[in-house]
Amino acid sequence: MNVEQARFNMIEQQIRPWDVLDAHVLDLLAVVRREDFVPPAHRALAFADLEIPLKPGEAAIAAGQVMLAPRVEARMLQDLQVAKHEKVLEIGTGSGFMAALLGHRAQRVLSLEIDDELARAAQAKLQRAGVLNVEVRVADGAQADLSADGPFDAIVLSGSVAAVPDTLLERLKPGGRLMAIVGDEPVMRATLVRRSEAGLMETQPWDTVAPRLLNFPEPARFRF
Repeated sequence: MNVEQARFNMIEQQIRPWDVLDAHVLDLLAVVRREDFVPPAHRALAFADLEIPLKPGEAAIAAGQVMLAPRVEARMLQDLQVAKHEKVLEIGTGSGFMAALLGHRAQRVLSLEIDDELARAAQAKLQRAGVLNVEVRVADGAQADLSADGPFDAIVLSGSVAAVPDTLLERLKPGGRLMAIVGDEPVMRATLVRRSEAGLMETQPWDTVAPRLLNFPEPARFRF
């Protein structure tokens, strides 16, 4: 496989057509080596338009242990508009690739991963890639006490939830943004929440589908 050609094709055929037009984001995707964050067994799929399992077996997919499609990660990064002076929280480290992208944009990134094996692997990959301003912490993002770490300028949930968690919105600075994929299959909405002096403002700029993040509340299902 011609890796650089595959990377170019990913950017030009998958990401740019999905309205990712921020030159800084596109340039970043050209230099951060996505293939280095993919499990060796799936390296040939590094630039494919799909979710890549991070562990063997169907159980990993059911648990949401996947690397999100490149266009989804790119669009989330673009919409968050992270700046160099900002502190960022990610829920769901997974492969570590999104954390690497955030690390290049932010001053500091705290990334929480519930699975200790994935967390250790992601931290090692980040260190090898020279991304040293990202801390990967083994923690349940749905329940972690972040009082000593926040507030944050930006929060990104690298997976889906049934609703935007109030506990995370409380950790946003004034002017801060939270990006999450919200809803239920077959339709979910990318949801961007901004905190301003007037309160919280929510927009839902695009549709997608992503695996669930573990342990966030689910609405009660009506039964006959």
